[in-house]
Amino acid sequence: MHDWAAGPFVCVCVLLASIPTPQTPLLRASLPPLHPASAGHPITGQQDAFRAFHPDLKFVGKFLKPLLIGELAPEEPSQDHGKNSKIIEDFRALKKTAEDMNLFKTNHVFFLLLLAHIIALESIAWFTVFYFGNGWIPTLITAFVLATSQAQAGWLQHDYGHLSVYRKPKWNHLVHKFVIGHLKGASANWWNHRHFQHHAKPNIFHKDPDVNMLHVFVLGEWQPIEYGKKKLKYLPYNHQHEYFFLIGPPLLIPMYFQYQIIMTMIVHKNWVDLAWAISYYIRFFVTYIPFYGILGALLFLNFIRFLESHWFVWVTQMNHIVMEIDQEAYRDWFSSQLTATCNVEQSFFNDWFSGHLNFQIEHHLFPTMPRHNLHKIAPLVKSLCAKHGIEYQEKPLLRALLDIIRSLRKSGKLWLDAYLHK
Repeated sequence: MHDWAAGPFVCVCVLLASIPTPQTPLLRASLPPLHPASAGHPITGQQDAFRAFHPDLKFVGKFLKPLLIGELAPEEPSQDHGKNSKIIEDFRALKKTAEDMNLFKTNHVFFLLLLAHIIALESIAWFTVFYFGNGWIPTLITAFVLATSQAQAGWLQHDYGHLSVYRKPKWNHLVHKFVIGHLKGASANWWNHRHFQHHAKPNIFHKDPDVNMLHVFVLGEWQPIEYGKKKLKYLPYNHQHEYFFLIGPPLLIPMYFQYQIIMTMIVHKNWVDLAWAISYYIRFFVTYIPFYGILGALLFLNFIRFLESHWFVWVTQMNHIVMEIDQEAYRDWFSSQLTATCNVEQSFFNDWFSGHLNFQIEHHLFPTMPRHNLHKIAPLVKSLCAKHGIEYQEKPLLRALLDIIRSLRKSGKLWLDAYLHK
């Protein structure tokens, strides 16, 4: 996919995900009016999803004009009739408040400091092995420093991928390719394709790629019971909370993601992304082959990926895997995000450790909001949840991490019970 197509691709992806059945035609693929209710249009959740991903509505709107088929009449079948229009109205008022508070305005010094500290970590890693040699202790220290820089680069590319740094999308896309490609050896297009599907329909089976566990794990309550009733036993799921430690955090990045990213760039001919990724591998091997040789540098790279993978998996799963994971329920935007996400308490360490994804609720509601402002909108989100009786979950970091194991154990027990007795 070309760089300029990334924005329109996201909105089409969101709209298609919002109307999943062939019986419901895609009638409203054009840009929704800014005030649909006053224009005689029904208030729909799809419009909130559209706006959440696109800071420049006029720019993406021109790509959607050829897709307009017509307006959906009020009496026609729709997934929006059962949604709470009051929640939708209040959420739009909340977003307007956030705009008035300048919470979508970026502090560029903040992101420059993040980039600087990543470069500093890379420099410290090289200096450690250069000055102290390639013994076991300097090598382990260097590996942990590089894993830290990789994790932090992962959070930084996430900011640019969400268009939350620069006002112009093209600058976000360009820096996104630099950070995810040159600093991490991954693909911006691969990330966009997966991540925006996740944001559009978090924790929804067959729509969120992050809950497609390839039969390795069963998640939530619905899936394990379905697997159990159908007598599906690809693995002993009642022990998944135990083998998670062996094949989850250790293998996701060095085995699955690394292979999938490279194959995706080649198969889909993402040559620009591939060039950026190659620049990372050239830089890494030129830097460390003199100390470890070719085979040693390759093993060193995979050990760094192994360490980073633990960091990535625990942080990303503590906000989602413990929440409701089910089939499509056709909720409004606000309710669907609150059902699938939870927060971790704020602290300087938690903010840095998770890349501010401890404010997962606010990030999912406002994905283009710069992360340094998420804590400012959090009290207003809590108030809106209290008004409508929606649970706002926030927990300590350790409990959030332990809840991952508790959730896997619970799903495993549901599977075993259904497998044996239903």
